[in-house]
Amino acid sequence: MRFLRQSMFGLFLAAVALGLLVFAGQMIGSALSVRLADEERAPPPRERVFAVNVTRAELEDVTPVLQSFGEIRSRRSLELRAAVPGRVIELAETFEEGGRVEAGSVLLRIDPLDAQAALDRAQSDLADAAAEGREAGRALALARDELAAAEEQAALRERALARQRDLGTRGVGTTAASETAELAAAAARQAVLSRAQALAQAEVRVDRAETLATRAEIALAEAERRRADTVLRAPFDGILSAPNVVVGGLVSGNERLAELIDPSALEVSFRLSNTQFARLLDENSTLRRADLRATLDVAGLDLVARGQISRVAATTGEGASGRLVFAELKDAPGFRPGDFVTVTLREPELAGVIRLPAAALDASGDVLVLGEADRLEAVAVELLRRQGDTVLVRGPIAGRDVVEARSPLLGAGIRVRPLRGAEAAVETGLPTMIEISEAHRARLVALVEGNNRMPVAAKARVLAQLAEPLVPARIIERIENRMGG
Repeated sequence: MRFLRQSMFGLFLAAVALGLLVFAGQMIGSALSVRLADEERAPPPRERVFAVNVTRAELEDVTPVLQSFGEIRSRRSLELRAAVPGRVIELAETFEEGGRVEAGSVLLRIDPLDAQAALDRAQSDLADAAAEGREAGRALALARDELAAAEEQAALRERALARQRDLGTRGVGTTAASETAELAAAAARQAVLSRAQALAQAEVRVDRAETLATRAEIALAEAERRRADTVLRAPFDGILSAPNVVVGGLVSGNERLAELIDPSALEVSFRLSNTQFARLLDENSTLRRADLRATLDVAGLDLVARGQISRVAATTGEGASGRLVFAELKDAPGFRPGDFVTVTLREPELAGVIRLPAAALDASGDVLVLGEADRLEAVAVELLRRQGDTVLVRGPIAGRDVVEARSPLLGAGIRVRPLRGAEAAVETGLPTMIEISEAHRARLVALVEGNNRMPVAAKARVLAQLAEPLVPARIIERIENRMGG
């Protein structure tokens, strides 16, 4: 009986489950029928149209601008060193960091007592040498006179000997007289030899006196130079850097005292890649002396210097790549050695290229152009140069409208609403010239006038721009961001 009751209860549960499944199936079918009916009655979805900025692709001849970063250097600098040791007794008022000096001006003086004493001794030695020279000259003259007298005496003795021999041949002279005359002639010849030797010694003494005088003159010149070296003068106009001497301080020979830099003889060194360097070579593979511009950002404003490429480094440099190029700066007011600047120079002109915003080109080298019914088409172009926020390309897009900025939502076949010119500026960008209130203008002028680091010319240029009814937004932003506005 118990087994029968359990079987009946299981059959009951199975019947209930089957009924629930049938009911659920009916409900789902009813819902699907209703949804299908609604979809048949609903209108089809509308195509989404995106608003995009477009620019007309125009062929033009463009001179690309190459940009790099460089360092300002001095082509004319000199380490000022002490030529003689001693104590510093005087310093120029401008002998300080950043002090400007003129050529020939006295920078410092070292105690000249020791140098003056050496100079006095050299002058005394020169006087002694001159006296010795005069005495040697007089001795030489006497030796010459004595030699002449001895030669005359010898000639007389020779004539006497000849006379005695002549008397002897005629039988009227004696042998003793002839021998006496012969001895006298020999003694006279010996005297001539002695006087000739004395003359030679007098001549040697004169030569030694001349050598001694020459040495004394050299010593005197050296003493005068050391005396003059106690005064350090500026060899050219320049600015002093890193002085390390004070009045009363002792300096040793060849000690570094400061560095003198000529601010009017500056150059900029910058590194280019091998590809960029190759663009600056002419048909003879010689580096062109291209003009360039170095820009220094000072307190939010730009200092600009013009220059010309002068040379390229002989070696690449350990751990470096590309080429290190140098350019002479013709006029660089406000620049100092060590400044980090932006260098821009012009490459050879490219003919028949198209200038586009850099955002219009994707990684594969395609741009989107407007086709029929304002639908986008992808066109492959050749990238020639990147110029900041723009690119220079070549391709079959001349005269067509190109999308200025790519987006993941945009692609070939997408329909768009093109925005051109002023319409695009109003919808997507800020104006480059804005109108400001008088209070705002006064605050900007106060910030500029209170900046003591800004050169006078740059300050006048900015103040003139602030006085206009419309002020460049870039100027306002840089003043407020970098001057504490």
